Amino acid sequence: MHRFYLPPAECQGDTLFLAGREAHHARHVLRIGRGDPVMVLDGAGRELRCEVQDYDRDKVRLAVKDNRTHSAPTCPVTLLQALPKGRIIEGIIQKATELGVARIVPLLAERVVTHLGDEEAERKAAKLQLVAVEAIKQCGAAWLPKVEAPVTPAQFLARRASFELPLLASLQPGSRPPREYLRSFQEQHGRQPKSACIWIGPEGDFTPAETEAIKAHGAFPVSLGRLVLRVETAAIYCLSILHYELQSAAN
Repeated sequence: MHRFYLPPAECQGDTLFLAGREAHHARHVLRIGRGDPVMVLDGAGRELRCEVQDYDRDKVRLAVKDNRTHSAPTCPVTLLQALPKGRIIEGIIQKATELGVARIVPLLAERVVTHLGDEEAERKAAKLQLVAVEAIKQCGAAWLPKVEAPVTPAQFLARRASFELPLLASLQPGSRPPREYLRSFQEQHGRQPKSACIWIGPEGDFTPAETEAIKAHGAFPVSLGRLVLRVETAAIYCLSILHYELQSAAN
């Protein structure tokens, strides 16, 4: 069944309308017809099973036949990802969406070659948010991760965001496997964390000053094994572990 995305405000009532990109994709790419079943995701936990009713000029009218609501993740995970070169970040966002991340914050770390002004950063965020939208349509995720505008690590730390389990992928000696921190939290609190984040650095890792600043805000350095992983591999590695461990605990 083909999936489409509409924001929650546009998913009210028994009749929905696909417009813009979604209508174009439905009519001219997928060529769906009257009576065809489709799925609409609102990115906030609801999936609506619909049937194509008609075409209204540049819109597609849908009749809602059934809907289902999925609970929010018990431990929302934030990915703090140093912005890599080219379009690698798009692949990271796709995989992060599939692995249930709640928020993605691209980072303009010191060793990142990309430099963006405020307006460019906002445009970048809007473009990358569309990547996440396409990813939930592909994998069927009920929750759409929020992709924020790129910021420096110092700017993000200045927000004083709080996470029960903040982790930092690190190449430095003394790092521990991420599972150890999850087990330690469980033993100490008798439950799984209610929020987590993972910091992933650029090629060459965060600078020592950045690493110390992140650790000073409570992040635990985690090891990714003896090999030096590419940034996209490091992100998928860490998110896969968190997804598995947190999903297993929830079930």
